[in-house]
Amino acid sequence: MSEVMDQEKETRLSADNLVRVLEDDILNSILKPGDRLDEQSLARRFEVSRTPVREALRHLASSGLVEIRKNQGATVRRLTTAELIEMFQVMAEYEGLSARLSARRMTREETAEMRKWHEECSKCAEAGDQEGFYAANNELHDAIFRGSRSTFLQTESRKLRNRLNVYRRHITTPRKMAKSVVEHGRIVEAISAGEEDLAARLMREHVDLVAGAAADVLLSLETENRE
Repeated sequence: MSEVMDQEKETRLSADNLVRVLEDDILNSILKPGDRLDEQSLARRFEVSRTPVREALRHLASSGLVEIRKNQGATVRRLTTAELIEMFQVMAEYEGLSARLSARRMTREETAEMRKWHEECSKCAEAGDQEGFYAANNELHDAIFRGSRSTFLQTESRKLRNRLNVYRRHITTPRKMAKSVVEHGRIVEAISAGEEDLAARLMREHVDLVAGAAADVLLSLETENRE
């Protein structure tokens, strides 16, 4: 039993590593839209079995970077800037509503947890720790979603966030981290004070700015692909 669990853990770790490498390859145009992702070739490249490759491709498909078609395999998805902006627009409304409901419903313990992740974001930004900031940022937004006490909102937003998180990761730069910390601070204070309208507006504006940065990434990639 223990051996099986160890194998499953190793597979998950391998899949997580593969996801990160393939994400970088896609966003850095090493793998271009339309490129085929052959399981056997990837398994040879990374010296792993096909199981973690298959898991990684499924994860990338859920984030919208890869398209998997029956009997045709996986290819790098052709995501347009318009699609990305539309998804972020919907995400802004989801997150704005979560901030509004959290301002109304958050408990003292949930507020303390939200503040804890805001402080962690601030520490990571000061240290220039982009991976740490990305992780803490996700935890902060998750804490606000949980504080909304809306199971349906959390479920639907998680589906969309899984598709957008890769773009959030790749726009986590020192300048943007510092700016996000300031924006987070205003959102956290508005929620803590129970200011529903302000919390919702600040959160929507915050996500809209993230959307603009993500669109810049895609536009840059589209220009490179045309050259």
